[in-house]
Amino acid sequence: MIVIDGSYGEGGGQILRTATALSVLLGVPCKIENIRKNRPNPGLRPQHVAGIKALLKLTQGEAEGVREGSESIVLFPGKLRGGSFEIDVGTAGSIGLVLQSIMIVSIGVPSRLRLRIRGGTDVKWAPSILYLKEVLLPLLRKMGYQGEIELLRRGYYPRGGGEVLFEAHSSELNGIDLQKRGEILAIKGLSHASKDLQPKRVAERQREAALSVLRKKGIEAHVKIKYEDTPSTGSGIDLFAICSNSVLGSNALGEKGKRAEEVGKEAASKLLEELEGEAALDQYAADQIFPYLALAKGPSMVSISKKTGHLETNLWVILNFLKRKITLEEGPSGYLITVKE
Repeated sequence: MIVIDGSYGEGGGQILRTATALSVLLGVPCKIENIRKNRPNPGLRPQHVAGIKALLKLTQGEAEGVREGSESIVLFPGKLRGGSFEIDVGTAGSIGLVLQSIMIVSIGVPSRLRLRIRGGTDVKWAPSILYLKEVLLPLLRKMGYQGEIELLRRGYYPRGGGEVLFEAHSSELNGIDLQKRGEILAIKGLSHASKDLQPKRVAERQREAALSVLRKKGIEAHVKIKYEDTPSTGSGIDLFAICSNSVLGSNALGEKGKRAEEVGKEAASKLLEELEGEAALDQYAADQIFPYLALAKGPSMVSISKKTGHLETNLWVILNFLKRKITLEEGPSGYLITVKE
């Protein structure tokens, strides 16, 4: 059994998501202790419990300690299976964070997997659904990953109520060489908001502010507008840089007391920061793609814009499960991740 110290490094929920996903995919029992020990509210939160229960639906195994507040769990994975399942993360628990684990596990499903997931689609401190769909999935497809994400209904904090459809088949992953992002071919995006914010033109104001920031740098972008019926008031904007070798993304969310113009400027500024160098991956994709690089056949070389504590912690978790030679060192375009046998 592999024992993981959940307080290692940045000590957040990512340790839990990566460790449980690799445990289920590889069929290796795992114990995680000191879960989120240094957080103000340590232990499992409702979204973590929902994520583990979602994984258990895909494997005929058992788990101990899966309850809110628990600081230790033990996972005994069984045989992976495909099929159709429904998952309710609860209120605005992030669908994106649950998918981080499920997408890894789906590499090994023996038959088609189809999941309808309810929860939050655009939640603070979590990847938006559009980011997973427009940035992470295209990058993973370069490695041979077979999966699709469809946004059925958007859900903001605090009520959530969003719905996402995820489908996947087993995948044979191969290493990739992504040392430079290449030429910027297009910048696109979506500025979205709940319908009750339409009279205040929130989505339009977010878009106009983002476009203004980009134009000052000589960059033109095509950003669509969308208002939707949602249980909670909310807004956000997702931006994507389509490059000849890669895709980079950024996003920002509205919140009470935050002007729509600030939201648009924030997303555009984040994207410009990622585009300053020639790194193939933005800092968020770097963290999320790490397990796939380690699981793929053959070597990989990938440049990333920034090295974060989150990334280094994820690497530590991965090396507890997989015996690959992985290095992370400064290079000409930010940092270079090298994975060898």
